[in-house]
Amino acid sequence: MAQVPGGAHERMLSVAVAALNEREPERLWPLLASALPGLCGGETLIYKLDDWNEAQGTVGMPSEVAVEFDGLGEEDLGLLRAGFPFADHYAGGPDRTPLTARAAAGAAWSASPTARLIGDVMDADHVLAVPLPQTTTPITGCMIYRSGTDFTEDHVRVARQLQPLLAAVEQQRQLLERLKRTPAPESAGETAVDCPLTPREMTVLLLLTDALTAAAIGRRLGISDRTVHKHIEKIYRKLGTRDRVSTVLRAQQLGLIPTP
Repeated sequence: MAQVPGGAHERMLSVAVAALNEREPERLWPLLASALPGLCGGETLIYKLDDWNEAQGTVGMPSEVAVEFDGLGEEDLGLLRAGFPFADHYAGGPDRTPLTARAAAGAAWSASPTARLIGDVMDADHVLAVPLPQTTTPITGCMIYRSGTDFTEDHVRVARQLQPLLAAVEQQRQLLERLKRTPAPESAGETAVDCPLTPREMTVLLLLTDALTAAAIGRRLGISDRTVHKHIEKIYRKLGTRDRVSTVLRAQQLGLIPTP
């Protein structure tokens, strides 16, 4: 088992707590981008929340790196979107283990246009791909960059340890996006402000609407069944309900979740 760098467990926990308390979905991956490279032996990263292909999609990165990419043409942006050599590698099967570019492509990596691009723009020599676990189509995740020597086996193992955290943050982002798309209640009566839920309680509430069991919610969020039941009890108390169906209906009435 890799020894996570000193203080990294505390930093990982800090990132997880910050993510669970963040209400703006667009801030979640930038939060990860500031913490993740240092945990895996890297210097910076880019993330792609849509498929790793060169034709379309957006690439996210820390603001200090984004300045370097402002002048790139469409061809170079396509190289970033494609994520050579990882898109082809992960598309070939279900394995989502973090992998370095050199391990995936061998000597072809150093001679590739992508290696040239990141060398010119980011002064980096090596890339470590960290796909989100269990993703199929599209394949999403992030790529971490460093200069000098390649990532070590310990760096790759640490990246593997971090994959569940990345998946949880991405699930949180998607849930928050769903929440933002929820229209405000039209009634002039009681509103969501009258029964405020914590970010974690909102996450559990949204998963309740998907008819997931407490055990399934616990697996999705990485918490115990008992903790899930405690969150559900608090939701019931705040919404003044006693069961799942009435809770979902009440949350829809208040505009907390979308009405089908």
